[in-house]
Amino acid sequence: MFTGIVEELGKVGSRNGSRLRINSTTVLEGSDLGASIAVNGCCLTVVATDGSSYWDADVSEETFSRTNLGSLQTGDVVNLERPMALGERLGGHMVLGHVDAVGHVVSPAPDLVIRIPRDLMHLIVEKGSVTVDGISLTAFDLSADTFRVAVIPHTTAVTTLGVRKAGDAVNIEMDVLANTFNVWSSHTRNASGGVNSYGTRPSTTSRKDRSDRCSNSCTARSANGSVSRSCRSESWYVNCSHTAATRARGVDYSQAVGN
Repeated sequence: MFTGIVEELGKVGSRNGSRLRINSTTVLEGSDLGASIAVNGCCLTVVATDGSSYWDADVSEETFSRTNLGSLQTGDVVNLERPMALGERLGGHMVLGHVDAVGHVVSPAPDLVIRIPRDLMHLIVEKGSVTVDGISLTAFDLSADTFRVAVIPHTTAVTTLGVRKAGDAVNIEMDVLANTFNVWSSHTRNASGGVNSYGTRPSTTSRKDRSDRCSNSCTARSANGSVSRSCRSESWYVNCSHTAATRARGVDYSQAVGN
């Protein structure tokens, strides 16, 4: 896991097939074989190094095609960051090094505007965090497919934002908290009847229909205390263990359970 605080501007030393060589110094401190280093926000593994001036990574075609690493040329500058260590300050925000999409620069720094796929915009909130080429930034002035960032001179000087121009591709990672909540909510959402992230179609049965179904199940099974799992899973469902006593008092289940 990373923080989005760039430690060093490295340079592409060479690219030979899947092997990418990065010239750098700072991030090599404490980075042995097998260590992770983020390159433009993409987590890569050190597979070879001289320990002081360069390191190599094997990059899959999937990664090349889904990030801006596929367009790197010898001499290009890249943002580098080592993983955070427990106990250190979290200067940016939690960054996984897993690129969600490639965006494009609409307007360069300092008044940076980035365009991303529209289906990701719901994961950005005003003054929320977003990662651009591995840099932790704060987004504002959101539109249907763009967000704006006020980039300070220091960030421009020590990251690739200093050389990015209109039209350039940038790696985008959405805030992991927003991504996690989005997945969680899609698992629990069933009102639309669409296919959720489990690949199943949620029930379109109304709350009232489910209430009647479960109430009937309770009535039929109250004698031996057996209640269907589907009924037990309904958070709004009346506790069936009290069915007999409750019905004996004449309680109307349609009133006890929400529509």
